[in-house]
Amino acid sequence: MATSKSNDSTNSGPQNSTSDTNDEEKAELCPGFKDVDAFVKYGLGAVLSATKASAGLPQAGDEYDFYRSFPGFQEFCESQGDKLLHCMSQIMQHHGCRSHMRERNKLTGLEERFDLVVDSNDVILERAGILLDEADGVNRSQQPVMPAGFQPPKIVVSSWNRKSSGSGSRSEMFRLLHAKNVARPQLKFKEKVDNSNTPFVPKIFIKPNAIKSLPSYFTNKQIRKERPEDLDVPAALADFIHQQRTQEHVEDMFAHPYQYELDHLAIPESLLSKPEPQMYKPIAETKCSFIDALEDLVALNEKLCRLTEFAVDLEHHSYRSFLGLTCLMQISTREEDFIIDTLELRSEMYILNESFTDPTIVKVFHGADSDMEWLQRDFGLYVVNLFDTHQASRALNLARHSLDHLLKHFCNVDSDKRYQLADWRIRPLPDEMVQYARTDTHYLLYIYDSVRAQLLDFNHGQTGLLQCVWNKSKDISLKKYLKPIYTEESYLELQRKQKKSFNTQQLTAFRLLFAWRDKLARQEDESTGYVLPTHMMSKISEELPKEPQGIIACCNPVPPLVRQQVNELHLLVQQGREMPLLKAEIAAQKKKGLTPIKKPEVTLFGPHDTSRVSVSDLPQFPPDELPVKQGMLFSEDEHKMDVDLQKTIGLIAPPKITLFEELETKNDQESLSVAHMKARRIIESFENPFRMYLPAPDVHINKNAKFDPSSKIFEISKRWKLQSSEQQQKELEAKRKAKQEAKEQAKKETEERNKAKQSYQESLQDVATVRQQAAESAKGGGKKRERVASEVGESTPKPSKKLMKSAVKPQMTEPPPQDSFTPFDYSQSDLNVFADTKSKDNAQFDPNRKGHDFKKKKNPKGQKSNFGAGNRSMSYLAGKSDRGFRHNWPKR
Repeated sequence: MATSKSNDSTNSGPQNSTSDTNDEEKAELCPGFKDVDAFVKYGLGAVLSATKASAGLPQAGDEYDFYRSFPGFQEFCESQGDKLLHCMSQIMQHHGCRSHMRERNKLTGLEERFDLVVDSNDVILERAGILLDEADGVNRSQQPVMPAGFQPPKIVVSSWNRKSSGSGSRSEMFRLLHAKNVARPQLKFKEKVDNSNTPFVPKIFIKPNAIKSLPSYFTNKQIRKERPEDLDVPAALADFIHQQRTQEHVEDMFAHPYQYELDHLAIPESLLSKPEPQMYKPIAETKCSFIDALEDLVALNEKLCRLTEFAVDLEHHSYRSFLGLTCLMQISTREEDFIIDTLELRSEMYILNESFTDPTIVKVFHGADSDMEWLQRDFGLYVVNLFDTHQASRALNLARHSLDHLLKHFCNVDSDKRYQLADWRIRPLPDEMVQYARTDTHYLLYIYDSVRAQLLDFNHGQTGLLQCVWNKSKDISLKKYLKPIYTEESYLELQRKQKKSFNTQQLTAFRLLFAWRDKLARQEDESTGYVLPTHMMSKISEELPKEPQGIIACCNPVPPLVRQQVNELHLLVQQGREMPLLKAEIAAQKKKGLTPIKKPEVTLFGPHDTSRVSVSDLPQFPPDELPVKQGMLFSEDEHKMDVDLQKTIGLIAPPKITLFEELETKNDQESLSVAHMKARRIIESFENPFRMYLPAPDVHINKNAKFDPSSKIFEISKRWKLQSSEQQQKELEAKRKAKQEAKEQAKKETEERNKAKQSYQESLQDVATVRQQAAESAKGGGKKRERVASEVGESTPKPSKKLMKSAVKPQMTEPPPQDSFTPFDYSQSDLNVFADTKSKDNAQFDPNRKGHDFKKKKNPKGQKSNFGAGNRSMSYLAGKSDRGFRHNWPKR
């Protein structure tokens, strides 16, 4: 508490430094202490000693229980505990908290006391935070600090245009400052707004205070406009073709015009020394001039050129314009304020480049990141020698870095941020908006002086921190405006920000809606948020309504352009519903215009890196016959070389530098026609920075221009078509040759197969079958060949199953020739040959025989039964019958 009081006294001390009463109060704040530093040192020492003493106490557990058993230690703990509770109760009472620490129930007293301590700590720490913020210049006791542009809900009292002022009895009037029916200022512009999907080209055509002259491209704007033959192509592409005709360099087209001047800018010593802050004049006593005529603008520029510093700020509108509009510019000097109507003087604002680019004049901005881009886009203005107070605030580590905080901290001025998001296209401007615009720059020069002094004090008089702020400000002035370019992948970045996983149908609808919104916004010169807000577009893509009424139901409120073109949106949603449904991961790689991301097998790879390739895989060449494959920018323009493609697998790079090598000789140029020479020159010129700013070709080039022989695009497209047709013809010829070779090979194989089949059939005609041999033997005398008795121990070897099957196959596949068939006379044959000599009982099946004879059958001694042959079954015993086995067949 004493610390907060001392802080309040120190803050109020510099304002009343001549009074002696404040010094006495400072000495009597804490009895026994001279100043705050002595009190803080004593308090810090007391806290450290108490911390050390608490660390020396017995720890909780067995050690504490042991000491607790002594009566003296127990009485000491109780007495000290009561003192601590009494002290804590007094502190809580002082801060307005509940302080009944000692009168508690024995069962739940510990938990209640702990809750009281936690609540009291929150209150005390919150109060300490408020006091620290007040010491830094942030006063939260009156109103909470809201974000920039935040408008708290207003309590409407009795009338629609009255609001409560906080006192309860008084109320003040307020006016609606956002008009719905404001006339579009774009219709009055002399130079129409370029919303085309082409890169932004700087508007500057005169470069004052130049060390390096402006390229001739920007000075010959009138010549570039008089080209009727290029009216069938977009403006940016026409400019590019014109550059190729006149052989002008295009590298400076997208460079910062004052890049050289800013790189060689040196901050003088006077700006690095500690200044004496010059107090601002009261805003009521300062003259304010509203400039909306060319004569007044010229007079203002002359005044600014005679100054050493001035403050600048801009007011912007982006809701009813695709690129945005700079509606107002505020300029303040030490003596006067100026407000410029930039909507009326849009085409004449380039006059201020004389003062804005003067390196001897300091231009003070606050948060100039967006201001630099707006000045370049709308007026062609550039800033040299900029000082950004936002960067200075960050270097000083202030509590907040907004302009309203700097106004409160340095000037004790409360700024009303209700008009920050107002519609600045309103004409005439209300007085409230004029006062708000003046406040942004009126105090900025005093803040500029105060911030520089604090930067030097903060760094102990060294200029390093101040020099760092100057360098960061220079980097901001080097920023270039980039127009939003639509590509086929533009929707992916917006879809990632939604943090929603879409399937194939939803993602397709989102892509189509995004393209429709961008196209319509460029045509109507409206912002994408006005045409179709992003959250509504995401809702439609997620729901995929089947009817147009469903699209309207997803939008609340319904945008006017959506209601007008709801049928077209319904067709786009239907296209999304017709897509096949896939998972989100697969759909992300199969979108139109996207290639699946493949992880390379080797992270770092170069043409000379053979560490991961075996020696046998590399081709072997003589040193004089190394294949060389030259790289080109476009695959269609690549010259065909008589090098085998198999020889280029090793990726052997040419050991020579071809940067300055001439690609063509004079003989080649003479053989080409004039049209081919122009087309080749245009094609070769695409190797420049302009290429990376171009989106897909279908977006830029008019399709009718490709069929107009008088246009230059016709020559380019004709050149590309010739090359592509030649490549297609070669591919077709290669395919035809491959098909013919395959047909010939198949024909040869069929002929060889037929010859082998025919020779096999011819060889079978001379072989007699078994029946034919039997018939011939019967005709020869009817004698049958008798079986020769085998010797003892010899048996006829049984043929194997494989040999039997192989012998049967050719007989089954090739039917025998049909000859005269004579049946065999079995009356003359001796049937005893089939009798079994070894076994007395015949194992063959006889239907006349009784079943009990089979049960009495016994195997002879020494002969094993072969019941295990063949497949067994759990329900049928294979040993009941042996008639199916080969060893029981009758022998000849």
